[in-house]
Amino acid sequence: MPKHSIRAAAAVAALACLTAVGPAQAGPAQAGPAQAGPAQAGPAPGAPVGPAPGATNPPASPASRFVPGACPEPPEPIEALSGARCGVLEVPENRSRPGGRTIGLAVAVIPAVTPAKPAKEPVVFMAGGPGADTFDDIPFLVDSGLNKDRELIVMGQRGNLYDRPNLACPEVDRFNAQAVGLGYDAKQAEALLLKAVKECRGRLTAQGVDLSAYNTTENAADFADLRKALGIPLWNVYGYSYGSDLALTYLRRHPEGIRAVAVDSVTPPQYATLPWTWSSVAEGIDNILDACAAQPACKDRYPDLRRTLTEQVRRLEAHPLTLNVPPPGGGKPVKVVLDGGALLNLIVAFTPRPKDLPAALTELADGNPERFAQARAAGSVQNTGAFAHGLTNSVACAEWAPGYSETDVLKAGREAFPGWPDTVLAQAPQLPFQYPVCRLWNVPDRASVQRVATAGSVPVLLVSGTFDVKTGASWATEAARSLPRSTTVRIPGIGHWVVPQSPCAQRVLASFLDRPTAPPDTGCVDGLEPAPFTIIPE
Repeated sequence: MPKHSIRAAAAVAALACLTAVGPAQAGPAQAGPAQAGPAQAGPAPGAPVGPAPGATNPPASPASRFVPGACPEPPEPIEALSGARCGVLEVPENRSRPGGRTIGLAVAVIPAVTPAKPAKEPVVFMAGGPGADTFDDIPFLVDSGLNKDRELIVMGQRGNLYDRPNLACPEVDRFNAQAVGLGYDAKQAEALLLKAVKECRGRLTAQGVDLSAYNTTENAADFADLRKALGIPLWNVYGYSYGSDLALTYLRRHPEGIRAVAVDSVTPPQYATLPWTWSSVAEGIDNILDACAAQPACKDRYPDLRRTLTEQVRRLEAHPLTLNVPPPGGGKPVKVVLDGGALLNLIVAFTPRPKDLPAALTELADGNPERFAQARAAGSVQNTGAFAHGLTNSVACAEWAPGYSETDVLKAGREAFPGWPDTVLAQAPQLPFQYPVCRLWNVPDRASVQRVATAGSVPVLLVSGTFDVKTGASWATEAARSLPRSTTVRIPGIGHWVVPQSPCAQRVLASFLDRPTAPPDTGCVDGLEPAPFTIIPE
């Protein structure tokens, strides 16, 4: 599994990528199947709408321009950047305030490995998060063949690493490193997180950052301006996790110049709320446990995993373990607290990996917490300043939190996991204490603008993994209902961010990009089954 799927979804997120899950049959399905979709939490989202006539084709912002320049230099060199054309897209920070300051977004155009003749339309990538470093994803995109025969364009979403300004919060990174030694939902953890958030907000606003301008609407407008600034008549869009939310928003608001859209690990904008995360988590965990039950060796060795999981969440929440554990990469042991909330969120983060989850839960029940404890200790090692927590909070607080409350999150948790402790269910997975954080972050409510389904005639491919515990596979079906020229594909046994993990998904995506107006070649999906689970000796 790519290392970035944990970070990207943490803002998840997806939410992004936040949270989430849901059972799904294996194999491709056309948009709008008859099966019922996931239940909605809270008020119904906005009805699907297409582009408003004359309102979605604005010219490039007068202040937008592309300035060629040097490529970013990550600590670990990225080979694909050595031959790339790079620069900065200068755009207005807040398009609703003409004459305001401009910001700079890092851009790289990576050439095709085998240039096609005539040249094919490029593909532009939208990363997860929000807040994940786009450039760090380039090796996975290249290995997945995104630039095999067409240019690959990447741009850091506003506020990301290598942008100016960068909405990193090293204060939050330091808290995250410290939090592994605290209870997941402990009052001390909440107090320390809020202190870090307050310090980050104060520092950013003192620098003149308009936190209200870091949202999905502005992100989408940035990509619309990038296409025009680069002089590209037509391009393809590929986004995963929060990037799928952004890609669908971009398609809704700026459909001109888009040849095709592929979204991976889908976060439908109309459903992206904090309570929504619980349904995704439940779906993904159910799919993993069902897959174990379908494999005789796994079923025989781990006969009642649902009960085991519930028992361990309850036990650890009532009696947390405090351990000294070296991080996975080695080094000095660190204090970790493993309680019910930490256990659940490690599963959401895919640590341990799904194929090891039955073994890890059984070992935990037998008194051996090593796999989970080491995964918890990994959080003590933070890449300080690499993740744009400021963008995460601006999106989450403006778009996902409004219209709901802590009570709604708890209610959704209870529906997803009946009988689990309220102290575990009260926190949206991977976004603990988000409502108190949002009260501090204090950005305007944008829910009515953002929670709108995307409609239109552009071909769309929606790819999901049945083991995705952050953006449940069934949500792709929901997003497809208002997209008449869409195809949904589910890859069995794959988790968050499917394409880099699945050669079959790579073939489906390549087929779609080659001929988006024709049904993609999904033959490789037929007969796919999850890989065998890890079996520990009795």
